[in-house]
Amino acid sequence: MNEQVKVVVVDGHTLVRYGLAGLADAEPDIQVVGSTGLGAEAASMVVSTRPDVLVLDVVLPDSNGLELARSLRSRYADLGIVLLASNGQDDVLFEALESGVSAFVTKAAPTDEVLAAIRHAAVAATSFTATGLATAMARREQASMQPLLSPREAEVLALLGEGLSVRAIAGSLCVSLSTAKTYVARLYEKLGASNRTQAIMTALKLDLIAPKP
Repeated sequence: MNEQVKVVVVDGHTLVRYGLAGLADAEPDIQVVGSTGLGAEAASMVVSTRPDVLVLDVVLPDSNGLELARSLRSRYADLGIVLLASNGQDDVLFEALESGVSAFVTKAAPTDEVLAAIRHAAVAATSFTATGLATAMARREQASMQPLLSPREAEVLALLGEGLSVRAIAGSLCVSLSTAKTYVARLYEKLGASNRTQAIMTALKLDLIAPKP
């Protein structure tokens, strides 16, 4: 790698692009060698300027930044890729992780964090870093441990599996017909079903109920 980290900035927002390019170029160890607002120009710019790091927005006017990142990673194993996002929601962060980028940074992050991500990407292109990753991983693990159905919904599912009508379910649970309908509607929503048959089939696939002998 050269003494200076060569960077290309790809961001559809003109002010953000120029601001980020100016910020990075002011650093003695970083040189911005190109910038564009279009994803379609990113690949050719990588070929023509041979940057060490590509700073790439998730949302571009003409393309999806995550898909572009995956494509570039498959072609350039040593290219550092810093993905920028307007927010740091967990789903976007995990998509960034799976896309093979080097770093994930939100546009609201302090400038030091953005510069640190660029420097990290320059020396560890295949090593992912993101502020809040450990916390997001903990949230995902906790969510995966939560049961899909509440105890009451599981009870309703079992009764549906036994062939009971909604009215019969209401009687079995000692609740009003309206409440029973609400339970069934919630159950269908969670299972992505629109009727009893779909709900039972999905529940069987998810091992939420046992098949009848």
